[in-house]
Amino acid sequence: MQGLRRCSNDVVQLDLSTPTTTTTTTTTTTNNTNSSSFSSSCSLSIDVDESTEARIQRLISEHPVIIFTRSSCCMCHVMKKLLATIGVNPTVIELDDHEIAALPLPDHRTPAVFIGGSSVGGLESLVALHVSGHLVPKLVQVGALWV
Repeated sequence: MQGLRRCSNDVVQLDLSTPTTTTTTTTTTTNNTNSSSFSSSCSLSIDVDESTEARIQRLISEHPVIIFTRSSCCMCHVMKKLLATIGVNPTVIELDDHEIAALPLPDHRTPAVFIGGSSVGGLESLVALHVSGHLVPKLVQVGALWV
């Protein structure tokens, strides 16, 4: 599939800059925690008429927790592990260097996490939100976590 490459079981790399086709992929993950299980699924689609900026904005609005990163970013791995220990499986999008400029952030730094459509920032901001006790309520508020 052009424009869409699976990097691992939980990371999909999208080529957001050169649309050539319309593609939809759905990934379903089942987690078992303390004898209870739940499924979460996410759908990623590419519209050939959308700009890179519009696609990124749409992805942010469609997913309660989304991380934009570069490939093989160790900080993204730590973000995913932190969220997974809480019970959240974020959507992770790997961007090329030229696509990072389209992120709606003043400094275009990655990894960048968005929760409920709002930028949280990078790893330090995510950890600070967790340590302060505000991360779990925020995740519950946007429907990414059920307690």
